Amino acid sequence: MNPVDIYINQKLQERTEAGNLRTLKTQRAQVDFFSNDYLGWATNNVLRSASAGTGSTGSRLLSGNSAEMEALESTIAKFHHAEAALLFNSGYDANTGLLSALANRHTTVLYDELCHASIIDGVRLSLAPRQYKFRHNDTNDLARKLEQFATAGPVIVVAESVYSMDGDTAPLKEIASLAHQYHAAFIVDEAHATGVFGENGAGLVSAENLEQYVFARVHTFGKALGCHGAAVAGSNRLKQFLVNFARPFIYTTALPAHSIDTISNAYDHLLNSGHTNQQLHELIAYFRQQVVNWGGGWKDSASPIQALILGSNSKALAAAAALQQAGLQVNAILHPTVAKGEERLRVCLHSFNTREQVDLLFHTLKSVT
Repeated sequence: MNPVDIYINQKLQERTEAGNLRTLKTQRAQVDFFSNDYLGWATNNVLRSASAGTGSTGSRLLSGNSAEMEALESTIAKFHHAEAALLFNSGYDANTGLLSALANRHTTVLYDELCHASIIDGVRLSLAPRQYKFRHNDTNDLARKLEQFATAGPVIVVAESVYSMDGDTAPLKEIASLAHQYHAAFIVDEAHATGVFGENGAGLVSAENLEQYVFARVHTFGKALGCHGAAVAGSNRLKQFLVNFARPFIYTTALPAHSIDTISNAYDHLLNSGHTNQQLHELIAYFRQQVVNWGGGWKDSASPIQALILGSNSKALAAAAALQQAGLQVNAILHPTVAKGEERLRVCLHSFNTREQVDLLFHTLKSVT
């Protein structure tokens, strides 16, 4: 074997011995407590596209742009109370493109320690010489770092409105106030809030009336909206900048027509006067009642994401296996996705789940934990 083969074998063996080797699995027909399809739109065909188009033929700066894309961006911007929006092929592309383009050799980037990998990778891809985490949702720690770098050049602060592993929400008002005080640009990833929080699902930034204090928001469509892609919402100037400097936007084939149709259908449903996510929030409230009866171990979360900390890969895998045997699809989240000692079950709630299914989940857990 050559040295690269030896390296690959070594890394895979390390993962195998640690019990956290990732593998692809096909999913059985079970009760869905594991997907990000919070409103059920990905599986109930509500967003079915009538478009016959299959490809977009090129990047948007060449042959891939269309009037339909620009109309959709206008709809997204208006819906999220922003001047403009720019479509990206995924939330990962949006975060890496936005952050790698904005941060230059004079920039300081401060990001929450639990931010998604796409945010971390976007920061790493940038030229920012100062890249620092602040403790999760700790505004005192953020304030200290903002004070430290106040005169060092432009500062960008990044947080998520809802965190994907813990399900908790960021103190957006406090962070926005600090960013404003120190003249920092505040960026919020709304991936797990879009469709779930705010008026008609506009997100937590809109729910807290913070649009004017947030420099940019990333709205991802692969969670509650049940489709694919993402958009960066911000100013017209920011949109023009990203069209010119965001490499994941410039150097990739544009979303195809059927994706644009599906995203448009999702926003049509959000804007529909009959749309509500009340059933989802009622189920979250019922779940939290059971958490109170359970006792410790569960993270504090008012979102569809509920996490039970079990403290080791083996315990998390055993609990997940028991739930799957009972017909409940729940995933174990292992180190290194989360820190050692934070291994867990990650339960995702949906508008189509029932109280009886929640009861079965807790009943099964009591027998194995």
